[in-house]
Amino acid sequence: MSIIKKPVITEKMTALTEKSNRYGFVVDSNANKIQIKQAVEKLYGVSVDSVNTMNYNGKHKTRYTKTGWVEGRTNQFKKAIVTLIDGDTIDFYSNI
Repeated sequence: MSIIKKPVITEKMTALTEKSNRYGFVVDSNANKIQIKQAVEKLYGVSVDSVNTMNYNGKHKTRYTKTGWVEGRTNQFKKAIVTLIDGDTIDFYSNI
């Protein structure tokens, strides 16, 4: 089971990274803060100061098509904001 699914790379997250050395990840919904901290430290070789998590519920979406109304939900997920100690950084683009 993989704890970290993918990094969150958006304009808002990039601004937060540059300002306060915080990085965002979409993580497994059953993972706790200790498991997330250990996974980030192992995967990227950095020291984690703190972890904040938030659960997102799926939103109801409706659209009209030729065949009629289509209703559904977006997926629910858990996001973690990881604060690193001063001096440590993560480069997501290094292995492209």
